[in-house]
Amino acid sequence: MQKIHVYFMPGLAASSLIFERIELPEDTFEMHLLDWEMPIENESLTAYAKRMSKLVTEDDAVLVGVSFGGVLVQEMAQFLKLRKVIIISSVKCNLEVPLRMKIAKSTKAYKLVPTGLMKNVEVLSKFSFGTAIQQRLKLYEKYLSMREKVYLDWAIEQMIMWERTEIDTKVVHIHGDIDEVFPIKNIKNCITIKGGTHIMILSKFKWLNENLPKIILE
Repeated sequence: MQKIHVYFMPGLAASSLIFERIELPEDTFEMHLLDWEMPIENESLTAYAKRMSKLVTEDDAVLVGVSFGGVLVQEMAQFLKLRKVIIISSVKCNLEVPLRMKIAKSTKAYKLVPTGLMKNVEVLSKFSFGTAIQQRLKLYEKYLSMREKVYLDWAIEQMIMWERTEIDTKVVHIHGDIDEVFPIKNIKNCITIKGGTHIMILSKFKWLNENLPKIILE
C-alpha cells in the first residue's frame, strides 16, 4: 500500500520540534516536518505560501498546520493537489480572529509590537502563547526558535492583515475549548478538544496521535 504523506507546519516563531510527540502509524503514513523560512523583503503571504508549497513534493499529501502555520497551509493549498488540509489551534478566516486582532488591524497597533525584544524568550512566549504558560518557559526556549526581527515583523503583520473572509468548508479544524489566543467562541464548525489550550499540539498529543489517523483517512 502506498503511504500517505503528511506535512506538518508549526505556529508563529515555533520550530518543527513542536511535533516531536506526534506519532502516526508508519505502515500507513510518512511524516514530513516543515520549518519557517525567512521571508523576502515585502513578500506577500500568497507569494510566501507559493514558495513554501514547493517543499511539498508528493501529490495527494495532507497538510497539517498549527496556529499561524494553519493560516499558511490554507494559503499553500491553492498551489497543490492535496488529499486534506487540517488546522489545529488556528482560524479558517479573518472573521474568526479575536477582537484584539481586529482592533490591531484597524489601528495598525501591531506595528508597535517590540519584535526586537523577542530574542528574549519570555517576551516571545507571552506574545505567542499568552501569559498562562510562564511556568513552562524552559519548554518554550526549546520550541520558539524563529526569533529574528525580520521574520517576526513579517509574520505578525501577515497574521493580523490576513484577508481571507470565505471559509473553505473542506478544511478540517481541530480546536481547544480553552484556547487563549483564538477563543473558541469565535470559531465555527470545528472538532472541539475538551481542556485544549493554544499549545495542545504538546499537551493533547495523546488525543491527536489516537485521532489524527482516522481524521486523515475519513
